Amino acid sequence: MKGLVFDIKEFAVHDGSGIRTTVFMKGCPLRCVWCHNPEGLSPKKELYVSQANCTHCGLCKRQCNHEECKDFGRCLHICPQDLVRVAGEEWEAEALSRKLLKYEGLFRSTGGGVTLSGGEPLLQADFCAELLTILRGRIHTAIETSGYASAEDFKRVAELCDFVFMDIKLAEAAAHKKYTGVDNGIILENAAWLKKSGKPHTFRTPLIPNITDTYENLCAISQIVGEDPWEKLPYNELAPVKYKNVGREYAGAEFIKEKKNS
Repeated sequence: MKGLVFDIKEFAVHDGSGIRTTVFMKGCPLRCVWCHNPEGLSPKKELYVSQANCTHCGLCKRQCNHEECKDFGRCLHICPQDLVRVAGEEWEAEALSRKLLKYEGLFRSTGGGVTLSGGEPLLQADFCAELLTILRGRIHTAIETSGYASAEDFKRVAELCDFVFMDIKLAEAAAHKKYTGVDNGIILENAAWLKKSGKPHTFRTPLIPNITDTYENLCAISQIVGEDPWEKLPYNELAPVKYKNVGREYAGAEFIKEKKNS
């Protein structure tokens, strides 16, 4: 089984207890207008060109004979500042588990472990299930998910994890569809199962100006969450920076403008 990963962050401290390694799975079925990981949206490998320090010298656009560069129309190796790379690397579950387990002692001593994030890791549910099965009982595992997956995939992967972080972004169906591109029915069904499952979990809501941080939305989510743990995450104002790196436009520009003018 192979999975597509766009980043592996070691020594992470915000994705669960203790010191962790966070694996960012590539591909997401949602299109949240505020997404801060645009390189995680596509389920395929894509070109990532850091624009901040690019001098537009044109070297990377020259023809090269590297086999790995042919699909991208750029040379991945010639940039003098190493600004050109591919977002997305294939991993076999066994090989990735060996990389993750090299910090097994550190995870145990700090109460840390491995967190699967994204993108949406449940878009690669089979790979996640295989990886988690290998890791199970050796290190603490967690998942960060939007909950947008079939009930079968959600339950199967959640039951293999030690902890689940699940987003509830918007309570009202039409607003959820407008700002994330998908209906929230299956999300709410999976949240209801999680609440009853006995699986340790925390619900999360990103506080997006003028969208998710409204009094009405937070009150409605409060009714869904009930007495369960619930984190409100601050909006990442650096989110727009990475969009040009993958050739996309940031869809949240208008509501940011509204925030600044309010």
